[in-house]
Amino acid sequence: MKHLDKAIEEVREPHRIFTKKSWSDLNTGLTLPLSLNDIRKLRSLNDPISLEEVEQVYMPISRLLSFHVEAVKTLYERRIKFLNLPARGKTPFIIGIAGSVAVGKSTTARILKALLSRWPSSPKVDLVTTDGFLYPNAVLEKEGIMKKKGFPESYDLPALLRFLSDIKAGKGLVEAPVYSHTSYDVVGGEQILIEKPDILILEGLNVLQTRTLPKDGKAVPFVSDYFDFSIYIDAREDLISEWYIERFMQLRKTAFLNKKSYFYNVSNMPDDEAVTMAKNLWSAINKINLLENIQPTRPRANLILHKGDNHLVDEVRLRRL
Repeated sequence: MKHLDKAIEEVREPHRIFTKKSWSDLNTGLTLPLSLNDIRKLRSLNDPISLEEVEQVYMPISRLLSFHVEAVKTLYERRIKFLNLPARGKTPFIIGIAGSVAVGKSTTARILKALLSRWPSSPKVDLVTTDGFLYPNAVLEKEGIMKKKGFPESYDLPALLRFLSDIKAGKGLVEAPVYSHTSYDVVGGEQILIEKPDILILEGLNVLQTRTLPKDGKAVPFVSDYFDFSIYIDAREDLISEWYIERFMQLRKTAFLNKKSYFYNVSNMPDDEAVTMAKNLWSAINKINLLENIQPTRPRANLILHKGDNHLVDEVRLRRL
């Protein structure tokens, strides 16, 4: 019975758990290619990530990803040879990064982009966020889901799937829409051009989201179908709430001061009113999205980075092979 209990427990927990120290030991003396100034430019507002954190947590991730990239490349080449097909050039390696607002996805994505692009092979690494694939505010208002911005239904999923399909197919130039955090809306007529990356990082709240499968067995693509590796940034809900409110209050003194900002009126609010507004936004929107849509996708990730009280990673979970 003990063997059965152990087997059931392993099925229940598909990830191997590492303490920060045991994960850091996997770095095996690799030299950190980033400076303190680099880190300061890459980290987001209210994110205390340091050189030590990058060396202990992100350098081992970079090393692990190098193995995955090489393995996928080898598998692709052998499959093409096996099927007697003509080589179509490189197939981009796609990394998905998921997690709540204010948990540190953007910092993780930028740090990894910088590390991966500094590999000896100097790969071309591009970063795209799913914000640009949100429906414009006018559409969200018309559909009555403006208060569900960031929920799965607020994204133009067909457009996102077409984008990923074109990237994976090695298409020359692929366009991605642009999102403005100042206007809090998609910028009409503006596009980001992605040209044949070796590695693409896609960062967003719901990139590991699944959908209801049709009973007739018809193919239903998921965003994560295009991923070669996925990362989930995790933390307790009460901590994320605290970080969200802290960030909101800091934005009042920076980005919200711009008269073109969607939240410009918040910069003139008394502190207590602004805090109340931030708490309400978290409780009514972001907390619900986290608990109902984002957090349930956590077990699907290849790698889970769990953060503690100080906003730094304290545990790493790697999916078993």
